[in-house]
Amino acid sequence: MAEVVSTNQFRNGMHIELDGQTWRIVEFQHVKPGKGGAFVRTKLKSLGSGSVVDKTFRAGEKFPRVRTEQKNMQYLYDSGDEVVFMDESTYEQLSLPHALLEDELPFMQASSSVQVMFVGGNPSGVDLPASVVLEVTDTEPGVKGDTVSNVTKPATLETGAVIQVPLFVNVGDKIKLDPREKRYIQRA
Repeated sequence: MAEVVSTNQFRNGMHIELDGQTWRIVEFQHVKPGKGGAFVRTKLKSLGSGSVVDKTFRAGEKFPRVRTEQKNMQYLYDSGDEVVFMDESTYEQLSLPHALLEDELPFMQASSSVQVMFVGGNPSGVDLPASVVLEVTDTEPGVKGDTVSNVTKPATLETGAVIQVPLFVNVGDKIKLDPREKRYIQRA
């Protein structure tokens, strides 16, 4: 018998079974309106097709939880249609489809360590660290006197990712960012 989870136990990254398919919870939000019962708004990603759907559930609804396993693996390279990883303990190589990792790839450096998720023994995606340090390769120069808070500009990073950074960040600076939210944290 599979473990059953209630909507009030939902966490980002958790996997549940719904309509015979395995879904990953990308985002969720508990909503308690003034009138009527509470409900949970979720954004779910299908592990089979990769599609993302918005679903709303009544509070307290229960679903079978799908157990996941994570392994430390080293990101080797992106061949265009596949992304290749190496198990850090057995040195076995593993390939995942490029389309499955399109959101995470811009924040992964070659030879960096990532957590690869396995659902039912099959690889299903990667879990990025809470923060990564990358170098800024292109951005407009900051002008002296531009110190207004909360004003940002786009910056291209060494991996090709583009995020919004404060005006004082320049080309060559190393910055710490949250790859999950694609958000600048601080200079490194």
